Order: sequence, then structure tokens, then C-alpha cells
Amino acid sequence: MELFANLALGFSVALTPETLALAVVGCILGTMIGALPGLGPSNGVAILIPLAFSFGLDATHSLVLMTAVYYGAMYGGRISSILLNIPGDEPAMMTTLDGYPMAKAGRAGDALVLSGVASFVGAFLATIGLMLLAPVLARVAFMFGPAEYFALYLLAFCTLGGLGSNNQAKAAISVCLGLGIAMIGVDKSTGLTRFTGGSLHLFDGVDFLVAIVGLFAVAEVFVFIESHGRDSAIGVKLEKIRIPVKDIMNSGWTMLRGTAIGFVAGLLPGAGASLGSFLAYMLEKSTARDKSTFGTGEPKGVAAPEAGNNAAAGGALVPMLTLGVPGSGTTAVLLALLMTLNITPGPLLFTERPEVVWGLIASLLIANVVLLILNVPLVRVFSRILQVPAAVLLPGVTMISFVGIYSLSGSYFDLLLMIGFGVLGYALRKMSIPAVPVILGILLGGHMEVSLRRAMVLSDGDWTYLFASPISIGLWIAAVAGFILPLFLRPYLRTPVQVTPDDDSGRDRG
Repeated sequence: MELFANLALGFSVALTPETLALAVVGCILGTMIGALPGLGPSNGVAILIPLAFSFGLDATHSLVLMTAVYYGAMYGGRISSILLNIPGDEPAMMTTLDGYPMAKAGRAGDALVLSGVASFVGAFLATIGLMLLAPVLARVAFMFGPAEYFALYLLAFCTLGGLGSNNQAKAAISVCLGLGIAMIGVDKSTGLTRFTGGSLHLFDGVDFLVAIVGLFAVAEVFVFIESHGRDSAIGVKLEKIRIPVKDIMNSGWTMLRGTAIGFVAGLLPGAGASLGSFLAYMLEKSTARDKSTFGTGEPKGVAAPEAGNNAAAGGALVPMLTLGVPGSGTTAVLLALLMTLNITPGPLLFTERPEVVWGLIASLLIANVVLLILNVPLVRVFSRILQVPAAVLLPGVTMISFVGIYSLSGSYFDLLLMIGFGVLGYALRKMSIPAVPVILGILLGGHMEVSLRRAMVLSDGDWTYLFASPISIGLWIAAVAGFILPLFLRPYLRTPVQVTPDDDSGRDRG
């Protein structure tokens, strides 16, 4: 009964005209961003966060808008995967294996509609999983003390760095960089300044949003200028759109299996949608009667990864809302949004701000229906997004970034700092160092330091206190495994080679 009462509260928030409008706008913007190769949900949310603040939205409306963008980008990522053989974001890579061969065989419309339905099934069921599991995990989180939280933050750093990078050393460098930036400012315990260089602007530390917009949005502009200075074009001609009823019916169990795997992958801090789509595809291929059809345009090879990566997006919200630990790069950006709005994710969020949590869950259920409507009959419209010239896209991203950040603080120093982070993000990309652990370090570094200090105070300086409980021991083991195991699993997790739209070699992969 409590669940239905909470849902009623959520729908009372979500069904207001303003909230509904924001959910629809977020879905449209997210799908457009997801369809553009390279941008992806992390960059999309980072670019639009300043816009939400510029409009003066409150916490609930900001969160609804950004999560609708998140879900929309996850839906949109499949469009360029199928039509261009270039994934809109990393989780959509597995969709290229069979989506592009289907398109080359004249079934681009079928692949787009089937992937849209699979995305809906994955995301909708994962949202129900979020609704059922998050309150339970929130109650478990009350058992956490400072030692357990310290181990949990360590787990997030290890798994996000270990699984999100091809090089453990580079991931560790990225995490240390983020933790170092988090230490900038006045130490609240001693009152001493750290790494400020005597600048008054840095006494309060580095603003999350300035770092995020710089590392993601501004760096993306630099990368676009360097590598995408030409107009894009649709690689495969899109014929008449129809609903492939037979393929959808045959892929029903495939979608459900992909959803289950993707949701579990999303629950693991750092694992995220990429692992979910990979595992869903490999399971479907390994259990198929005829494995030779995968990689040649097999509809189940499209449905499985799309259900998996969209389910992982819902799963990643569970640790973010209940523990304050992001499950993916995009939820790390959403976590920054919450903290900027003075909302502290964690077990108390469900009792202190139920209207925010349940309003968000109800909005996600509505947003998924909106996305299904948008991504099946209107898929031809969104495919036109691929023809947006860089000369239009780049000034828009730049303008939103600068206006948004300046409207937040009115400080020219923050604009300079944002450009500095943009240069840093560009340099990190050139050196193949992941930027997400930097953000995670800035977000969680302060909390990790506080947890460590409290643990040392409670134990009178005994460091073995950090390993004293079964929960903390389990988290330490998971953290070490999350950082080391990818070294051995990487040959199996290797991402598919991208080919140009004119290259037919994609038919032979998988």
C-alpha cells in the first residue's frame, strides 16, 4: 500500500502541465542529442544543465528535464548506429553489429522500429525495477557508517575507472586528478587553504557545473572543430517506415532477457550501459540455435543490446538515489545537478524529499511512453538530425555553455575556469585518459575525505576500523576486483571496430 501511495504522490507531481511539458521537451532534446554521433547522454546532460538553471527551474522540474534528456539520448543513440554504422554513444556500439547490416539490406525502418520497441521495454521495466528496489536499498543504506561509505566511494572509483577505461593506470591518474581538484579551497576542519594559489575565487573550491560543462561540452567543441568540421550525411537511405510485427513478436523473450541483464549491470557502480548491452548481445548470440546469423542483420541482435543498455540506464539511477554513488558517467553528471540544488542523495532522500524521488519515477514512466511514440512514427524526423551541419551545431553548444555558466554565478572567472577545463578535457581525450573519473573525484572527493576523517576519529586512529565490518570487507573486495578483473576480461570486452557507411565489412563482424 505504501508503494501505491508513493506512486500516487509521484503522479500528482508528474501530471502537472509544466512537468509533462518538461518531460516531453527533455525526450525530444535527448533523442536529438543521442542521434548525433559522439555527443551521447553525458555530454547532452552536461550541456543542458546550465539551461535548466537559466530558466529558474526548481529541483523536481530540473531533475525531470535532465533525466528525460538522459533517457532520450539512450533511445537516440541507436539511430546513427543503424543508419551510419557509427554509434551515437558507447553503449550503442553493439547495435551496429546487426543494425547496420539490416539497414544495408533495405530494412533500416524495421531495425529502427524494432530497436525503439526494445528500448521502450528495457527502459520501462527498469523504471519499475527502480521503483521496487530503490526503497529497499535505501533501508539497507542505514546500516552504513563512515567506514562503509569510504569503501563504497572507493568501489565507485575502482569500477568506474576499471571498466570505463582501456588502461588501469590512466584511470587511476584520472581519479587522482579529480580528488586533487576536490581538495582545492578552504579545509573546513582546519580553516587552512589548499591549492588555491592565493586566489579568492578558489576559496570555495571548484564548482561542479563549471568543471562538468568544461570537461564535456567545451572539450566536445574542440574535438568537433578538429575532427567533425564537415557536414554529416545519412549513410543508408530510409525507406517507408512500417512496424515489423513478426520481428517484434520473435524478439519478445530476447528483450526481457536483455532487460534483466542490463538492469543488474546498471546497479553496479561504474558498470553501466556499455556492459549491459555487451552482455545482453553475447547471451543472445551464445544461446541462439543458429549463431551464424548474428552480425549479418539478425533482428534479435538489435533487440538484445538496445533492451540491455536502456535497462542499465534505469538501474544506474538506483545507487545514485539511494547511496549517492553514480552508476554511470551520466548519473555522475546528474548527481552533480542534485548536489548543486542542495539535495543530498542517500537513504534520507526517500523520507525527506519524497516528492522529488517519486515525481522523478512517475515522470520516467511517462517519458518512456512519450519516447516510444516519438521514436516509432517520428523516427524519420529524428534521422534528419544526422544532417545538421557542424556550423550550426557548434555555435549552439558554445552559446548554451557560456550563457548558462555566466547566468549561474555572473563571474568571468568561472568562464575562464570553464575554458581551462575544456582544454584539460581535450588534452585528456588526446591522451586517451577518461574524463568521467575526474568528475567523480570532484563530486565524491570531499565526502570520501569526511568519511575517512570520521572513521579515524571513531577508531582513535586505528586504520583497521576501515575493514572491521562484513559490509566494508565485501565492498573492499568488490573494489579490488572491479579494478583488476577488467585486465583479464578486456580481450572479451573489446569494442567492435567502427567502419565507414560505405564499408560493407560490418556484415562479417560479430
